[in-house]
Amino acid sequence: MELLEKKIQKDGIVKAGNVLKVDHFLNHQMDIALFNEMGKEFKRLFADRPVNKILTIEASGIGIACIAAQYFQVPVVFAKKAQSINIDGEVYSTKIESFTHKRVYDVIVSRKYLGPEDHILIIDDFLANGCAVNGLLELIESAGASVEGIGIVIEKGQQMGGKLLREKGYHVESLAIIEHMDEKTGEICFRH
Repeated sequence: MELLEKKIQKDGIVKAGNVLKVDHFLNHQMDIALFNEMGKEFKRLFADRPVNKILTIEASGIGIACIAAQYFQVPVVFAKKAQSINIDGEVYSTKIESFTHKRVYDVIVSRKYLGPEDHILIIDDFLANGCAVNGLLELIESAGASVEGIGIVIEKGQQMGGKLLREKGYHVESLAIIEHMDEKTGEICFRH
């Protein structure tokens, strides 16, 4: 998606440790006009799939999942990173390791919001090693739901997450795939 790639080139900052900082427009402050275009693009990419729910993980995936959901006209369910008193009843749970935060989270979804009748589109902001997406796939499998696709805003193509998911047969669509980042020069190269 050319619009997104230009925004990454303009405002993205390459940091040590293969980290791309895009908090200016994606995961701290959100550029809603850009989110709207990304939501339209996800709808175009998955238009032939019978999606009836979008699943993401808190917190950075929620914004783009909500915008995309408007185009699919379906609800968004997000996996929470902690048990809270307002989640009653039984839950599906798994553990997810965050590449950015270097920690493991317990994530949960109430069984009320995910079941065998659901056809799920996963939406998330980043795909690196695939830990978050694999955790969401575990939750979907536990619920007996169907995976209709995986939509990613930015994929780090130099890491194995996307490749491994595609090899397993998942329909993965990333709006921007980064092939290479140089922390010294700030250069970002995309795969086309």
